[in-house]
Amino acid sequence: MKKKLFARLGIGGCVVGAVAVAGLAQAPQQPAAPAPQQPSEIAVVISGDPGTPPRYAVPDFIALTPEAAEQAKTIGQVLFDDLNFEREFYMIPRDTYSSVPQARTADQIPFAAWRELGADAVVFGTVQKTGNMVKVEVRLYNVRSRQSVFAKEYSGTDGNLRLYAHTMSDEIHQQQRALRGVARTKLTFSSNRNREKLVGSVENRDVKEVYITDYDGAGQRRITTNRQLNITPVWAPDARSIAYTSYRRGYPDIFVALIYQGLQEEPTRGVGQNWLPMYSPDGTRICFTSNRDGNPELYIMNRDGSGVRRLTNHPAIDTTPTWSPTGTQVAFTSDRAGTPQIYVVGADGLNLRRLTTTESYADRPTWSPPPFNEIAYTGRSGPGYDVKVYDLASGQTHQVTFGEGSNESPAYSPNGRHLAFTSTRAGRVHIFTIGRDGRGAKQITREGDNYTPAWSN
Repeated sequence: MKKKLFARLGIGGCVVGAVAVAGLAQAPQQPAAPAPQQPSEIAVVISGDPGTPPRYAVPDFIALTPEAAEQAKTIGQVLFDDLNFEREFYMIPRDTYSSVPQARTADQIPFAAWRELGADAVVFGTVQKTGNMVKVEVRLYNVRSRQSVFAKEYSGTDGNLRLYAHTMSDEIHQQQRALRGVARTKLTFSSNRNREKLVGSVENRDVKEVYITDYDGAGQRRITTNRQLNITPVWAPDARSIAYTSYRRGYPDIFVALIYQGLQEEPTRGVGQNWLPMYSPDGTRICFTSNRDGNPELYIMNRDGSGVRRLTNHPAIDTTPTWSPTGTQVAFTSDRAGTPQIYVVGADGLNLRRLTTTESYADRPTWSPPPFNEIAYTGRSGPGYDVKVYDLASGQTHQVTFGEGSNESPAYSPNGRHLAFTSTRAGRVHIFTIGRDGRGAKQITREGDNYTPAWSN
């Protein structure tokens, strides 16, 4: 079942209804196809000194028109931050660049000065603005050979300058490190930041709405506006829709927001109480928890709500499903052993086994994408919780967070190198990202309390 979620009314583009996100009525605009590289460019990987990562310098882009000055600075800084996020390169701090003369054209790049600063690679970029249109050119140079090893041109509107930088970063990571970057990915989460109260609720409870944000916390936008509890959002694999649990009818049920079409789907069609949806890796199925047969169990249905079948059958509560990358298994939380623990079962309901055997409490598993073969989860540690990772090959567990606040609800990035999670380390409940090795924690949200992040592909 699909329902129209919003309508545009009159002059000024007012938006009303259950979904209202500026700029999301259509699919996000991508930069234009890159211009062909020049024949003189050599596709070569820039290396650093033996045993060390290559050292990158990313100065401000050059504004070719006066109107492009701010855009040039923004793109340079965002590209620096994006390249720094994956920790594949040593990023030379931008505050040390003052000793290097600024080049206005590629022919003027002072390679000797960059080499003296220790750079192995330097980015040279330009931005030209005409009206609301921009053209961005970027080149990556090997400082030693003075050769361009990467060159692209992007053009379009100036409405999302950060997207140009994110695209450059992902393409440089792919070319130079054979790594899928995450700069163009997004997070979704629920938040009570608007401090609205539930309509018609006896309890004094805050409304929670679904939000999305760029991977680095920029561009946070609200998806739902129904002033109810809207929680546990997850992305579909195509990153064009979000399934979530909503109490808009007074009980939990699953809804799907087609965020670029302004449509809403109700795949469970109000049968029982349903919550915690999770898409299969190919996007064709949804695993979820339901009490439709009297006890909270796991079920699997097709994306459109057809073909519902029960996956678990136990008097305990089975919940928080997460799919294996192959779509052949589901990990979940169950209290069938007396306390919440992590279990795995085949998608056909066979071969159930318990994973966590040494935890006093384990919840909210999330299965990593390839090439890693692990499950992150929330484990009790003293008065609070920490994010831990279970390696399926070795059966060993390692800890990612260590008692700085209470840390819960991990979610993997699409390349498996990072985790998003919630933490109280900043006082309230906020979303953070961190490397799977426990390094590089970064705060993503700063308003209200924020819960259950999920990362898009």
